[in-house]
Amino acid sequence: MSYTSFNPPVRTLMGPGPSDVHPRVLTAMARPTIGHLDPAFVAMMEEIKSLLQYAFQTGNALTIPISAPASAGMEACFVNLVEPGEKVIVCINGVFGARMQENIERAGGMAVVVEDAMGTPVSPDKLEDALKKHRDARIVAFVHAETSTGVLSDAKTLAEIARHRDCLTIVDTVTSLGGSPLKVDEWGLDAVFSGSQKCLSCTPGLAPLTLNDRAVDKIKKRKTRVQSWFLDLNLVMGYWGSGKRAYHHTAPINTLYGLHEALAMLQEEGLEHSWARHQHQHLALRTGIEAMGLSFLVKESVRLPQLNAVVMPEGVDEAVLRSRLLNDYNLEIGAGLGALAGKIIRIGLMGYGANMKNVMYCLEALEAVLADMRAPIRTGVAMNAAQSVAVLN
Repeated sequence: MSYTSFNPPVRTLMGPGPSDVHPRVLTAMARPTIGHLDPAFVAMMEEIKSLLQYAFQTGNALTIPISAPASAGMEACFVNLVEPGEKVIVCINGVFGARMQENIERAGGMAVVVEDAMGTPVSPDKLEDALKKHRDARIVAFVHAETSTGVLSDAKTLAEIARHRDCLTIVDTVTSLGGSPLKVDEWGLDAVFSGSQKCLSCTPGLAPLTLNDRAVDKIKKRKTRVQSWFLDLNLVMGYWGSGKRAYHHTAPINTLYGLHEALAMLQEEGLEHSWARHQHQHLALRTGIEAMGLSFLVKESVRLPQLNAVVMPEGVDEAVLRSRLLNDYNLEIGAGLGALAGKIIRIGLMGYGANMKNVMYCLEALEAVLADMRAPIRTGVAMNAAQSVAVLN
């Protein structure tokens, strides 16, 4: 069998990730490859660190992208900070909180679960109670923006509770970085990881990470060796640190070009403007969705603007809906996960994809397919409703 070049279909990506990649990022990634220890590349690495510090709103010296997807960023935090036998409070209100629990257990830690229903934020009161019962815990882990439901938890309050009990925090910001307010230093977050493929408008494959001095100090004082060689931050810091760099791995050079471009664009737009843009596009989408007669899983007050979980009407097969949107409209949206499988769809408005053109296209396609599936919706009103929000703002 002979093969030719792969030419992917042109899609509009409005699922939970990856999001549409900005053309400037794709152009940057096509630039000539140079060595990962080339002085020009090393200079760019320093700029990436500075740009990530801006995105995270931190002065942490250890602010780098892990050369792997966001899941590796999560694992890097746990394998470096959790030692065998240590007790960790893990807050679970969705699929990705549950993944944190598995990381704790694989690192040899003892997970104490604080559970909230899917679609609701992590309860500060439940965390407080757990820390009172388990005074020997020294780490609290939670998801800031739960991608499986689109709910936003109060990271600042949760971190204050943890710090009061002398606990470090490990925080998942995969879906919030660049799309919702996130202030690592001001909120006192200790170890924070994210991903490149969502609100940063970059391709998948990199995991922005930032650890403060408290977290770094714990790593340096470990009694046992970090179980992962590749993710051992003691070694990675030798490659990403200032001054003479020690060889650790061959960095994904062109992907890092893309991240640099994405972060430069974020700085050009301004964080506050990016946060406001995501919120504005959500309001337009929400108005159209509700005009259609559909509802959201998550309350507006704790809803992520960039990840919209829409409840499916009775009798609608969401798998068929998503398949038709993909095949007929080249529009990708996401399915529900875990207990919400088959009950919701997840519509992403992330990074470059958070724009009015995508909002209107999604509403048009969604209305057409749902009407053809004889779903109990109102037709002919969604786009006008969304447009009225666009005009007002």
